Formats: sequence, C-alpha cells, structure tokens
Amino acid sequence: FIIKSPPASHFIKEAVKLKSGSSEPGRNIVASISKKQLEEIAKKKMSDLNAHDLEEASKIIAGSARSMGIEVKD
Repeated sequence: FIIKSPPASHFIKEAVKLKSGSSEPGRNIVASISKKQLEEIAKKKMSDLNAHDLEEASKIIAGSARSMGIEVKD
C-alpha cells in the first residue's frame, strides 16, 4: 500500500495563496509563481513524477501552473 503526496495543484495553490485556479486559464491570469517556488514544489513531488532530474520536474510543475491560469515568472 503506497501513499503518494498531494497533487501538484495543491502545492501550487498553497504557494500562491489561492483557493482555486482561473475559470478561463488561457485568458485570465489569476496569480504568478516564481521559478524558485516551482523548484521547491518539484523537490516535494520528485518521487511521484516521471522525471530524471529537478529541471524536468520543474517543467512538469510549470505546465500544471499554466493550466491553472498562473503565470510563471523568472
């Protein structure tokens, strides 16, 4: 019996202090998240993600953030 970590969206919403993502992700941007925050989330989710290193895991998390209507800043 394996217990996995919460979904990436949970960590993203926690990082930017939101209750939910955008209702129109391609049009409305509700918040922004930094690359450093993405790396921290990727470290937490690394065991559950299908990625070889931290950079690939960060790209996966960034894609999740964009699909929620959250802008990724440098």
